[in-house]
Amino acid sequence: MTVARPVRAPGGAVCASLLDLVGDTPLLRVDTPLPHRHPGFWAKLEGLSPGTMKARAALSMIRGARERGELHPGGTIVESSSGTLAVGLAFVGAALGHPVVIVADDELDTMTYRLLLSHHARVEIVSRPHPVGGWQRARLERVHELIAAIPGVYWPDQYNNPDNPAGYHDLGRELLAQCAELDVVVCSVGTGGHSAGIARVLREQRPGVRIIGVDATGSSVFGQPARKRIMRGLGSSIHPANIAYTGFDEVHWVPPAEAADACRRLAAGSFISGGWSTGAAALVAAWSARELGTDRVAAVFPDGPQRYWETIYDDGFCRDHGLVPTCAEPTEVTSPAEAPADRWSRCAGVADPCGRRTSPEGQCGVCGEGATK
Repeated sequence: MTVARPVRAPGGAVCASLLDLVGDTPLLRVDTPLPHRHPGFWAKLEGLSPGTMKARAALSMIRGARERGELHPGGTIVESSSGTLAVGLAFVGAALGHPVVIVADDELDTMTYRLLLSHHARVEIVSRPHPVGGWQRARLERVHELIAAIPGVYWPDQYNNPDNPAGYHDLGRELLAQCAELDVVVCSVGTGGHSAGIARVLREQRPGVRIIGVDATGSSVFGQPARKRIMRGLGSSIHPANIAYTGFDEVHWVPPAEAADACRRLAAGSFISGGWSTGAAALVAAWSARELGTDRVAAVFPDGPQRYWETIYDDGFCRDHGLVPTCAEPTEVTSPAEAPADRWSRCAGVADPCGRRTSPEGQCGVCGEGATK
């Protein structure tokens, strides 16, 4: 694939604001075997942005709220996050002068917790998952309690806020500018923001590009039953309204062992690596390149490896959790219900599992979440 080369100013960019650092991330060719050899693919290195990829969504949501008068100068931002958006909100809050309160849970890693505190974010920890909606539902209930208690608070509602995917339109435009030829884009799926934002831009400019979503085993996003998951940053136990199901051409479910193995292979073979979402997306991108016999494949790497030294890159953690990869190829299934609970699998039929976008109430009958904010 022909890649447009960046024009570099002598000495690099000069920034007057933290917000000038958001976006324009580089594209890197990756040819590390994952685990097989492949023609190569292109990684969008969002982890090189100081606020991670989620700074794009955080900035879009906060700017939108300020413009509509929903968030006043100095107002407090409260949001539920397992980590990456929390860092993005702390970044944007620091740039725009807003206190940030993050509702997390007992599975938040120590490094992210300390990082958020060092950036002067307040962290509220939920100790028990909701019996139906898991950690996400439990965190959202605590968010609503804080909204009632804090005057002038603003809740971005990342799962249902249309400003979330809108924040990734520029990411889609950057990929189009960087890639003269592009057949496939691979995106991990959690809140659905960056996949929906990228898909909208690509469908307008290059409708032939395939979008592959990457979910976690044990996630209910694409219709599997929700189960306990150790991977953070992709997957969900609820059905976020921002997920553009019609934008996907297929979905892959990746287990934690295969995602961690891909991260470690990337670290050893390419130096650039990341967390669970990065490993899962890289694995699927390498498979896609091998299947198509081309390097016209791009994957979004949402973050870097810094917050995962005690999990993915810790031998003891991997041993204690039995993270030994067992499959090097996905199992093809015709529906999410057929997908194995613990193996890498793929499905070409993608649909909204609860059909709320066609229901008169616009509400998910499975998790009770509304289709709009």
